[in-house]
Amino acid sequence: MKKVFAILSIVAIFSFGSTMTAVAQDSTATAQTTAVADSAVSDSTQVTEAAAVVEEGGMHKGLKQKFIEGGAGWMAPIAFCLIVGLALCIERILYLSLSSTSTKKLLNSIDEAWEKGGVTSAMEVCRDTRGPVASIFYQGLSRYDEGIDVVEKTVASYGGVQLGLLEKNLSWITLFITLSPSLGFLGTVVGMIQAFDKIQQVGDISATVVAGGMKVALLTTVFGLIVAMILQVFFNYILTLIESLTTDMEDSSISLLDIIVKHSKK
Repeated sequence: MKKVFAILSIVAIFSFGSTMTAVAQDSTATAQTTAVADSAVSDSTQVTEAAAVVEEGGMHKGLKQKFIEGGAGWMAPIAFCLIVGLALCIERILYLSLSSTSTKKLLNSIDEAWEKGGVTSAMEVCRDTRGPVASIFYQGLSRYDEGIDVVEKTVASYGGVQLGLLEKNLSWITLFITLSPSLGFLGTVVGMIQAFDKIQQVGDISATVVAGGMKVALLTTVFGLIVAMILQVFFNYILTLIESLTTDMEDSSISLLDIIVKHSKK
């Protein structure tokens, strides 16, 4: 399930990347579309244009059109938050997925290797196994000659180090989750200011005068909230993986100490 989720995440990034490429190619059309949005256009004409967009390119074309209408100055930073945030999320998911191991199998292998070749053989098993649990076991077994108390402290200390590695880059993901809706709301405020400036210039409060500024305001807010929700889903999934690995490390560390005590009595 973890691998499937990671693959789907990568596909989502490439799909969104293709959208961004198409937007970059239409940079000239951005200025034209913004000018049209700022002009006095009737509501019926806007509805007709939107229907034509849907007919020509479907959802992909419509998404690109809305992105352009929101203004590259506000949409580009929000898109940056989404792309970089998703890249960090996928990196964490892949790292955590590769870090998970069968601790029960590892403990059995350590016990059997210890029976045959002592603590050195058990350390070799840990060295040849990937993941934070094996690394913690290796550090603990390397201090076996100093006593069980030292082993226990070493396991606890190195467990904290491994937990820090598991939580790497989470603060950046949190930043993008917070920043994307903030950029959207900032675009909303700027759009409202533009709308009121036009009312002051024209001296009229009709809908056609403020439509352009209001549209930018609403689109930036929507896109910012969507980006935040997408990244929040990935972030919660990552926290679930970290919690599972942390619990596994704690439980297996206790089992390792039991194995050490058993063999030290022989």
